[in-house]
Amino acid sequence: MVPYYLLFKTSQREHVMRNVKFQAAIWRSVELGALALIVVLAFPGWMSAREAADTVVTFTRDVAPILQEKCQACHRQDSIAPMSLVTYEESRPWAKAIRERVITRQMPPWHIDKTVGIQQFKNDRSLTEEQIATIVRWVDSGAPKGDAKDMPPAKQWPDESKWNFASLYGPPDLIIKSPDWTVPTVALDQWYKPVVETGLTEPRWVRAIEIRPASVKGRKVTHHALARLQQDEPSNEPRRTDAAASADDFSPGPGAGLFMEWAVGKQGEIMRPNSGKLMLPGSKIIFEMHYHAVGEQITDHVELGIYFYPKGQEPKFRQTLAALQSVAGGSRNIDIPPNSTFVSQNFIPMRQAGRIENFQPHMHLRGKAMSMEAILPNGRTLMLSHVNNFNFNWHNNYVYADDAAPLLPKGTILKITSWYDNTTANPHNPDPSQWVGFGDRTVDEMGHAWVNITYMSDEDYQVEVAKRKPTEQQE
Repeated sequence: MVPYYLLFKTSQREHVMRNVKFQAAIWRSVELGALALIVVLAFPGWMSAREAADTVVTFTRDVAPILQEKCQACHRQDSIAPMSLVTYEESRPWAKAIRERVITRQMPPWHIDKTVGIQQFKNDRSLTEEQIATIVRWVDSGAPKGDAKDMPPAKQWPDESKWNFASLYGPPDLIIKSPDWTVPTVALDQWYKPVVETGLTEPRWVRAIEIRPASVKGRKVTHHALARLQQDEPSNEPRRTDAAASADDFSPGPGAGLFMEWAVGKQGEIMRPNSGKLMLPGSKIIFEMHYHAVGEQITDHVELGIYFYPKGQEPKFRQTLAALQSVAGGSRNIDIPPNSTFVSQNFIPMRQAGRIENFQPHMHLRGKAMSMEAILPNGRTLMLSHVNNFNFNWHNNYVYADDAAPLLPKGTILKITSWYDNTTANPHNPDPSQWVGFGDRTVDEMGHAWVNITYMSDEDYQVEVAKRKPTEQQE
């Protein structure tokens, strides 16, 4: 039997020997690595020209596809952006500015907080971290053009004079136009609210809507345009559970409400399968255009293009667009003293089950952030979306993907919170020394979220939830 202390010494010797061998192996690896580095430095030609070229980020191969996918919808000739980013020659002078804008996520405009809430959207135009890194490497390496053969074919954009959804449904079934309005060269902001008959003589279900200023020049002077549907609803139609239950209701009656809005970043919407909006005989469209002068006299009008379901085809669910107030009692209760911040909350009960289709915050120059949460009947709170970097110049509409649009039971409470900054820390603040209250002017404030809700019965809600479960289990 070997004594315990001899076992210990033997183990110790073996341990030392293993360490010696391990250290020797490490030093051999270091020596080989150093030798390889010396060879590469002494003979750089040994790296193939193709391998070297592949490490360089170029405009034609790497950057142009990103600009086509995420930027050129606005940054092209005769569109709303101040410069075109289609060719290398157009883009190269703006390289440093592009780098700064994408690093700070100012461009493309997508202000949703990526750390909380739902992140699956139908219209996500934000850059991935990889795309941002590619653009930064391109600029930092001198913004090289690259091989012309690597340039992707120019993207074909739809004719601005044509309707976007016409390729899906043909031309709109009904086009409603507001009367012309002339914006002088210099003038205060103006609001024009004409009422136009729809001319409908029978009920029709709507599957898609587009709205737009009639010309590219008209987009320069149109800050936003609203089209509200005014009609007599049946007496048995359930009352709306959103803005209709709040002060500052933007709708003329239950069931109708806001029909569509145009702003930079939003032009129309397509209803999800088996859902739509209902227009009734004798209905009217109440337009509201916010115009502002741009140093040039421009005359324009707004056009509303409506695509109907075929006659006899009636969707199962009715969708309603409304303004969910973020201020208890309505926006008229906004009270922001000079050089101060302000936070407001409002709670809207859902008296029917429903699917939340989108989230679109609306504030003015002091607006900084807005969130939408769902407080479920069991007390659990879900953060649906949080815009943490609101920018008044971009009224982004965040449209949830089909499998991500939240299904909420009857009794859910929607909590809308908005944050305002009336201090010098807000770069968009025109005058921190001024008190700010509710108003339509840009220098005034308001707070609401445009939200489409597709209402359904409790039974249909359970069916829709069951459809989602197999997908969730696979994930």
